[in-house]
Amino acid sequence: TALRRGRPGPYQIQAAIAACHTTAATAEDTDWADIAALYGELVRFVPSAVVRLNRAVAVGMAEGTDAGLALVAGLEQEGELSGYHLLPATRADLLRRSGRTTEAAQAYERALELVENDAERHFLERRLGECRSA
Repeated sequence: TALRRGRPGPYQIQAAIAACHTTAATAEDTDWADIAALYGELVRFVPSAVVRLNRAVAVGMAEGTDAGLALVAGLEQEGELSGYHLLPATRADLLRRSGRTTEAAQAYERALELVENDAERHFLERRLGECRSA
């Protein structure tokens, strides 16, 4: 197999990312540094903007919100995800976690303009409310 040969492919990397998530009892217990590194490897095989957005989340958890926001800013400049609600939602979450609730609220509002899924809409509305009441 690819793992035995020391050459994992995208599916093995995705499985390793999933394993990191499933072995952690909580989000705080998750090995975000490993996940960020794994996403860095996955980008080599699957250089999509969505994979890079996922990496930004992991980097934001592992290295701090500013590091994650820098990656999100790059994705925003590229424009490929301009109609994807999870781009402003990710930006909003990183801003919220850094205490920048006014900016986070604006990003949540943008995400709400784009979201189509009702469950995600309710989640984003709740987070927006939290930012407005902070």
